Amino acid sequence: MTEKITIGRRTLIAGLALGTALALSGAAWAQDMLKVAAIWTVPVEQQWASRLHNALVAAQERGEIEYVFSENITNTDYERVMREYAEQGVKLMVGEAFGVEQPARTVAADYPEIAFLMGSSLPPVEPNFATFDNFIHEPSYLSGMIAGAKTETNQIGMVGGYAIPEVNRLMNAFMAGAQAVNPDVKFSVSFINSWYDPPKAKEAAFAMVDAGADILYAERFGVSDAAKERGILAIGNVIDTSADYPGTILASALWHGEPMIDKAIADVKAGTFTASDYGIYAFMKHGGSSLVVDEALAGAEAVAAAKAKEEEIKSGAFTVEIDDSEPSSTM
Repeated sequence: MTEKITIGRRTLIAGLALGTALALSGAAWAQDMLKVAAIWTVPVEQQWASRLHNALVAAQERGEIEYVFSENITNTDYERVMREYAEQGVKLMVGEAFGVEQPARTVAADYPEIAFLMGSSLPPVEPNFATFDNFIHEPSYLSGMIAGAKTETNQIGMVGGYAIPEVNRLMNAFMAGAQAVNPDVKFSVSFINSWYDPPKAKEAAFAMVDAGADILYAERFGVSDAAKERGILAIGNVIDTSADYPGTILASALWHGEPMIDKAIADVKAGTFTASDYGIYAFMKHGGSSLVVDEALAGAEAVAAAKAKEEEIKSGAFTVEIDDSEPSSTM
């Protein structure tokens, strides 16, 4: 026997209304999903890019954005990729304009409805071209204090990518921190003119070790490998690589991209995004940077001094000067 099921008119109308509400809700959710694109000239594993890439991935996993990206994009191809994303309905574009300042700014001017958040050493441009930099000079100063107290030869080797402001200020802050606790320390400074060339960075570091350096400042990948092979210590930069180089990484100045990325996403969603400098969100008081130290390697006294100075920085009692000039060797 088959049971006849009767659906009343009110039940049917209620069901249709519920279905319509759910469909509209889903449509609204889709419209609220912010589309974000990032363009990197390096692999996303590279120190600088990884800090922002990971923050964007985290925002996507929280359901806040729809995130797409391109990596290893050459400077000559950067503008084309920017325009392709701009035509795909992206509302926030993140990237690095250091080598493509004029093309990036031209694209932004052509798409005023899109928010651009670009790593740059130049000022923002109204209405939609905001800039940022990894202002981690404060923990860099602290890592310099650790290195200055630890060196036995009073010689520290420093290998950087390019001599541009965002690299220079980190090196200068590190040097100032080291000299604050050890006026006798000397530095050997070299730039490999590449953002990602570990073999070249490693070769430059080897030369510094051969000249007497017993600590290496690893602004680029490859330097810590040289330190590990020669049995000396290294100072990390931007990311914590101590797990990959146990017993080698003395301290690291870390950059946390989340405060800046989360702020930019919130501003775009709220309609309050402006062409401003978002680099301030890398300061320690915003949680955008920090110091990590291998206390067993550094020693209790050096760690205590660095922590005390960190509190002064956070409270505003001590200011780490921003020096964007190109650092030079003193050895």
